[in-house]
Amino acid sequence: MRRFHRMPFGAETTPEGIHFALWAPTARDIHLVLDGTESPMERDGNGWYRLTAPEARPGSRYSYRVDGALTVPDPASRFQPDNVHGQSLVIDPKAYAWSDSDWAGRPWEETVLYEVHVGTATPEGTYAGLVGRLEAFRNLGITAIELMPLGAFAGRRNWGYDGVLPFAPAAAYGSPEDLKQLVESAHELGLMIFLDVVYNHFGPSGNYLHAYAEPFFTDRHRTPWGAGINVDGDGSRTVRDFFIHNALYWLEEYHFDGLRFDAVHAIADDSRPHFIEELSTRIRDTFPGREIHLVLENEANEARWLGRDAAGHPRLHTAQWADDIHNAWHALLTGEREGYYADYAEKPVVHLSRALAEGFAYQGEPSEHAGGKPRGEPSSHLPPTAFVSFLQNHDQIGNRAFGERLSHLVQPARLSLARSLHLLAPQVPLLFMGEEWAASTPFLYFVDFESEPDLGQAVREGRRGEFARFEAFADPETSLRIPDPTDCSTFMRSKLDWAEIGGSPHRNALSETRRLLSLRRMEIIPLLKSELHGAHRAPPSASMIDVTWSFTTGQLRLVANFGDTVSVRKSDAAARVVWSSPGVTLNGENLTLPSWTGAILKGPPI
Repeated sequence: MRRFHRMPFGAETTPEGIHFALWAPTARDIHLVLDGTESPMERDGNGWYRLTAPEARPGSRYSYRVDGALTVPDPASRFQPDNVHGQSLVIDPKAYAWSDSDWAGRPWEETVLYEVHVGTATPEGTYAGLVGRLEAFRNLGITAIELMPLGAFAGRRNWGYDGVLPFAPAAAYGSPEDLKQLVESAHELGLMIFLDVVYNHFGPSGNYLHAYAEPFFTDRHRTPWGAGINVDGDGSRTVRDFFIHNALYWLEEYHFDGLRFDAVHAIADDSRPHFIEELSTRIRDTFPGREIHLVLENEANEARWLGRDAAGHPRLHTAQWADDIHNAWHALLTGEREGYYADYAEKPVVHLSRALAEGFAYQGEPSEHAGGKPRGEPSSHLPPTAFVSFLQNHDQIGNRAFGERLSHLVQPARLSLARSLHLLAPQVPLLFMGEEWAASTPFLYFVDFESEPDLGQAVREGRRGEFARFEAFADPETSLRIPDPTDCSTFMRSKLDWAEIGGSPHRNALSETRRLLSLRRMEIIPLLKSELHGAHRAPPSASMIDVTWSFTTGQLRLVANFGDTVSVRKSDAAARVVWSSPGVTLNGENLTLPSWTGAILKGPPI
């Protein structure tokens, strides 16, 4: 089977030769540079430059000369074999023969996500190296691999969010064929594979769009990265199509099962339909027969994108990363209260309880971190599977000054409790690579701007400046200890050490994770496949969580005591304990929970 996504831009194989198309509305003149030879391109009235080159073929190298001066890569390049400043490579997607034509995906309720950074997940740091780990992930109980962004970036290493050519899988990890083999290998093992995509900004090196397509950006909307992406002004139709086709491209040409959309709250759109709505609608309409899962990262807590139809299927997006669940857990486990943890530090258990029962902890309440502005929308009507929960991910580890994991910050018994409740709660769980064995390696923020020393220096200074407002870094000497993100050693320190799995305490953590995921498969997922009739939580408490979800096929109850004294809760006589911490007992109708323990119970449907 051959797979190919047709786009209005880029390089496309046709019977007449390779057709090249570039949207350059603010350029006076564009020449195609093909294997060292320049040819003028024809402009139409809408800012498009086009040319069909009979002599071009797959493997040809090409770029565009703008106004007789600047030479730039194709923004829709399918591959950059050298670097993001160099020439693009003509790729024939139909040259790869797929053998997974019977694969249609898996139901969302079965999802257990495993977030992976390709460059640091294996010693090889490649797509091919990751193929060798897939069977172990499957045997652990993982059902879906989520790759951090792959868009081509400057240099040979990047944590993923500085991509500038979103159609070109990073050459540092292998070829397009290698990536397709990774996807196909995952499907052979029954694993879904997701991709994290970034549509809110471009990285600081290698983005040339401003030089010939000024309407791609707008000063009407400002973002943490500068001018916003123009999805609602003059010229925005082409900009919207650029990203919509990018999503369709990964789902069709690379056969990914789902996408995670990075920080959509930073995509400002005053038009209708909102870009987020059009994006999901186009995807749903294009792949009606496949299990396609669309996940948002949205700090704004907008429940509007997560609604279900009468049959319980997502109308637009499948789920959202549950930041509230993570932030409440983190504040509870670590006691940290700076930055966005300030919104959770006073009542972490109350926030966690509400987020578990209703999806968002903040549903319109004022956020201290946001200067008192209201945050969020009502979400109690949504099922728990509309939320991807996590104790850790690339952001909350990589954005720490020293890249510490929870296993570096929290005593093992308390982390074990959190891990158990996380993996057995009805939300869709995510593990960050190495979390399953409490990996000792950090995950640091790293980039490679060796060829641009001024940019590298700006990144180093900016990194230290980010933490200057935190109390722990008030001392300049402490600030100087922050790892240099441009140093290769920072990247190397972030690589997982698979050899440690066999030793203590990693072996025990891995065994515990495997057992919990087996319990999830047997006990939790069957409930999630039936209709949710509602969730109920006990009155807010500073130390207790007691949430019950009612499904057609039964009830699921999560109880946890984070107080200093023993707590006794009443239990339905028909309920049984699926999992509990050591020391928890069920005697008749009395469920006794010592300090910092929990239990998961199942009962018959009401």
